[in-house]
Amino acid sequence: MAMGFGRKNMEEIKTEEIKVWECSSETCNAWIRDNFKSTPKCPICSSEMVENIKELQVVNNNSIYSK
Repeated sequence: MAMGFGRKNMEEIKTEEIKVWECSSETCNAWIRDNFKSTPKCPICSSEMVENIKELQVVNNNSIYSK
């Protein structure tokens, strides 16, 4: 008989295609969601960032810095 200890009712994770900015440097793999971006430079290596699309979990940004 299997017991279900610790099982939680898991909510479905909502995902959607999100615009992101990725570092253009081949040695840096940093990226940031568009609605969290505040500068056109990579926060890790200061290289230029380029637009892309990723399938990501939906996260709301309530920051005063968001667009």
